Amino acid sequence: MNRSIYIGFMTVIAFLLMGCPAKENNGETADAKPPVQTVPEGHLAGTPLPYEQDAFRIYPLEGSQDYPEAQLSHGPLEVSETGEAAFNFEVTNYLLGDQTPGADGILLANSAKGQHIHLIVNNGPYSAHYDGAFNKQLDPGNNVILAFLSRSYHESVKNGHAFYITQTNVAGAEGSEPVDLNAPHMFYSRPKGEYKGEANTQRVLLDFFILNGSLTPDDKRVRATINEHVVVLDQWIPYVMEGLPMGENTVKLEFLDSQGQLIPSPFNPVERTFTLSPGDAEM
Repeated sequence: MNRSIYIGFMTVIAFLLMGCPAKENNGETADAKPPVQTVPEGHLAGTPLPYEQDAFRIYPLEGSQDYPEAQLSHGPLEVSETGEAAFNFEVTNYLLGDQTPGADGILLANSAKGQHIHLIVNNGPYSAHYDGAFNKQLDPGNNVILAFLSRSYHESVKNGHAFYITQTNVAGAEGSEPVDLNAPHMFYSRPKGEYKGEANTQRVLLDFFILNGSLTPDDKRVRATINEHVVVLDQWIPYVMEGLPMGENTVKLEFLDSQGQLIPSPFNPVERTFTLSPGDAEM
């Protein structure tokens, strides 16, 4: 082969080899882009609200009637040996049974019976009470009881003196220890149960109650997982969810410290399911 032709041929081969990326053992090119890293479980960087993905949206609820002077109080709780608790709440600057002003414009599931008290025992689903005096059966063991005033559309009043917290032990269960009620805790409130009809399912309230603290961007936060959507909430306010699918939905709430770790509490985390369906129902 002519020497000049040979040199030219080898130059072309070298150029082609330099332009082809080397292969790694796994068959991918050496300059392939690294995989996208997922957010660590304890990371606190939330998605600024409103959060929107596909048809789902979550954002702060605005326009609620404010009740800065509303109060809920209670004397010593009387509990029988069988665990029946006799509640007798005193409500000040707030009218149970009234419709919350502006409820029609809020466009959330609204109780036809009006404003009420949410009573939560051991962070279970609340019971709604439209009168301050009622009885409730408690389970054996230690019972942490939280009550707070609720608007007719089930948003809690968060003014610092519109709630009541206590605990009592009912005989019959071993190993049920008292809870430190001076520590921070989070209690789940809404959504709950079944929502029926277009008016009740288009916008769904997400609401929870914080004891001994609040939420800030640099301190405590709540990580909310709504179906497959994850958002971090840094304000203790009510939120609205839109675009939820019909059928069963799931909400998981995690109360986090400044390092993104779960705050120690027997009620943390909490996960609930609720259902959206066609039809009409009172909420």
